[in-house]
Amino acid sequence: MTMDWRRYLVTDDAGLTAILRECRTIAVLGAKVGAGEPAYYVPAYLRAHGYRILPVNPKLAGSALHDATTVARLADLPEPVDVVEVFRRPEYLPGHADEILALGWRPRVVWFQLGIRNDAAAERLARAGIRVVQDHCMMPDHRRLLGSGGGCRGGAAPAPPDDE
Repeated sequence: MTMDWRRYLVTDDAGLTAILRECRTIAVLGAKVGAGEPAYYVPAYLRAHGYRILPVNPKLAGSALHDATTVARLADLPEPVDVVEVFRRPEYLPGHADEILALGWRPRVVWFQLGIRNDAAAERLARAGIRVVQDHCMMPDHRRLLGSGGGCRGGAAPAPPDDE
């Protein structure tokens, strides 16, 4: 009997709510330091609501961000995480899927930020039994589903520029 990998693609409010309630530790792939950047203020919001944030960005490795030391790669994280939240352009997602699947542990969820979608990378992760959310912002989903109200600063959290 083969597993239906599509059940790991989370597209409904019940699935999103379960993730937001069950998962408490989030690695932020593509974390940034600018307060006006979605890759900064979305994790800051989540941290303020009780989530533990572990930033990942090779350009910021070693620096403090969201009360944690930034690491260069997911493999450098000090511990497994529940969610890998991705703030990277869609064309980089196949490589990040490789990186995630090569880890000695598996996150429960990989969450592609609003405006970020790559169906091939999502399928590879889902086939490995990892729940995948595409094209959603954790901040407005948290507000909408867990009662904090509001949106993602009025719009999408866009993918970062190519050089990041």
